[in-house]
Amino acid sequence: MSGPENTPAAGVEVLTFGCRLNLVDSEAIRRAARGGGRDDLVIVNTCAVTAEAERQARQAIRRIRRERPGAEIVVTGCAAQISPAAFAAMPEVSRVIGNSDKADPAVWSGAAPDRDAISDIMAPGRAPRVLAEGVEDHTRAFLAVQTGCDHRCSFCVIPFGRGPSRSAPLAEIEVAARRLAAQGFKEIVLTGVDLTSYGHDLAGAPRLGALAKAILRAAPGLARLRLSSIDCIEADEDLFEAFASEPRLMPHLHLSLQAGDDLILKRMKRRHGRAQAIEVCARLRRLRPDIVFGADLIAGFPTETEAMFENSLALVEDCGLTHLHVFPFSPRPGTPAARMPQVAPQAVKERAARLRALGAKALGAHLAAQTGKALRVLTERGGIGKAEDFTRVRTGDAPPSRMIEMRITGAEGGALVGARAGMAG
Repeated sequence: MSGPENTPAAGVEVLTFGCRLNLVDSEAIRRAARGGGRDDLVIVNTCAVTAEAERQARQAIRRIRRERPGAEIVVTGCAAQISPAAFAAMPEVSRVIGNSDKADPAVWSGAAPDRDAISDIMAPGRAPRVLAEGVEDHTRAFLAVQTGCDHRCSFCVIPFGRGPSRSAPLAEIEVAARRLAAQGFKEIVLTGVDLTSYGHDLAGAPRLGALAKAILRAAPGLARLRLSSIDCIEADEDLFEAFASEPRLMPHLHLSLQAGDDLILKRMKRRHGRAQAIEVCARLRRLRPDIVFGADLIAGFPTETEAMFENSLALVEDCGLTHLHVFPFSPRPGTPAARMPQVAPQAVKERAARLRALGAKALGAHLAAQTGKALRVLTERGGIGKAEDFTRVRTGDAPPSRMIEMRITGAEGGALVGARAGMAG
């Protein structure tokens, strides 16, 4: 989960919690609110992945009311969809809008008289439009090509916030990719709730690998195509082939692994085992030696013993993970995992700290291995850029949205440093 991000524009301020998909949604929400004639709102786009995410959203709502006593505060997003009554009960909140309706200008126009607009997101015909776009740092564009999830991991409430898996038509995505490339975006990032389930609901059932290849064909001027988090067990043959043959498909994947112990994975109702995760990483590394992996890992899942946790620690080396997102287990009411025997809170905290320390060590080793290399870097604001493998690079006073070449001399503060060697095209 990322922290909150503000997107102020013409009197519509959107405070975003959670994933990249939420950031993309916030752009659509802002446009819908303005399209509905509103320009005096603070919209809180919530996340439900952890109890902490909901707590932060409630805390932010109270802060907004203190700082802006006259503001109208509207709450939407996954937590609003799942727990609308909790937000509607807050005196600071003017209205609660669910995920099915948040991008509909009519809902924001005031034509709908209800204080709350929470539709059954599982109901046929209630699915919101899938394809959405967002921009980060005026540098890279995000395309939401899939939303929802048909799986039922025992710890997760997101399917109840997003509904069943739905995909945007491939032709629509191609048009959007061509337009974004023509506008000058050098990198497009594909996002979704369950990205590797892309296409199962479309005619012909195109898979994610076919989508990646189609985008690169449709937008020959696009310098970079990047994938967000994927489920390793659902990676298709076209996707493996694309990583092997398409240099514009970036050598970086964030994997939804969650744990490294087979029994814990089974209790999580994950669809892969430890050996499968290791083999997927090994196969991709054989096909693309420069590929770098990130992963989501949960520390202290119910029933996890010290030996089980050590299997998760070992997975960092066994898969060659570099960028870790570590989540201390947080029971979500109504999920099977919330009813399982819980690990002591102090043990959960301690295990999360150990995982993060191991992640920092793995990242440090990766950074050290880049010394002496020449890397293509896409610059951002604030003197930072991203290498092809998603490693942060300090770019000095280089203007944003430029592709430059950097000769790496070391690392500092979790980022690479070096000398600019020229434009990289």
